[in-house]
Amino acid sequence: MIERLLPSGVVAVEAFGDDPGDEAFPGEEDLIANAVVPRRREFITARRCARDALAVLGHPPAPVRPGPGRAPIWPAGVVGSITHCAGYRAAAVSGRAGPASIGIDAEPHAPLPPGVLDSIVAGADAARLAALARAEPSIRWDRLLFSAKESIYKAWYPVTGRWLGFEDASVSIEASSASFTGHLLVPGHRHDGGAALTTLRGRYLIDRGLVVTAVVVPV
Repeated sequence: MIERLLPSGVVAVEAFGDDPGDEAFPGEEDLIANAVVPRRREFITARRCARDALAVLGHPPAPVRPGPGRAPIWPAGVVGSITHCAGYRAAAVSGRAGPASIGIDAEPHAPLPPGVLDSIVAGADAARLAALARAEPSIRWDRLLFSAKESIYKAWYPVTGRWLGFEDASVSIEASSASFTGHLLVPGHRHDGGAALTTLRGRYLIDRGLVVTAVVVPV
């Protein structure tokens, strides 16, 4: 699924279930030492997806540990993103000739828990969601908004090194093209020398009971 949202040259690996016999990779055990069993299995499978994707780029198996801002620490010259939710795990990576950063996210295609929507809307988000819901009530636009903002953050952090809250970006969703644009409400200065970010563009897919989003920041 996720590869349908990403440009050529980005390697994506996904899984829709776990092998109960899989153990945590050496160097990652402490990251899930206190996690419940479902969370452990999601994590182990998602990290395996990441290593499988890195192998395509020629990198040997190694622990993928989180760094500041929760972003995975990738080998030198690699950018990527990892996501997992109930029924889905995925990773996407790219080498030096690829984008400046990648953000992917997957969520169940179901309503957000009560109270969550109020904490994630910014700018014109609420009005846009209401209009989308009137036009196509079968889609959980609130969950799509949440996923889009997660992907936006994952793509934002590696090139800025700064936290981005849900309130720091407003998202417009274009249903006809299955795409979205994150309008940044804070300065988007990049530490990699690229042009400052004012918007981040992404694509989405709703299939198999899932909402999947991806954002790519060009070099």
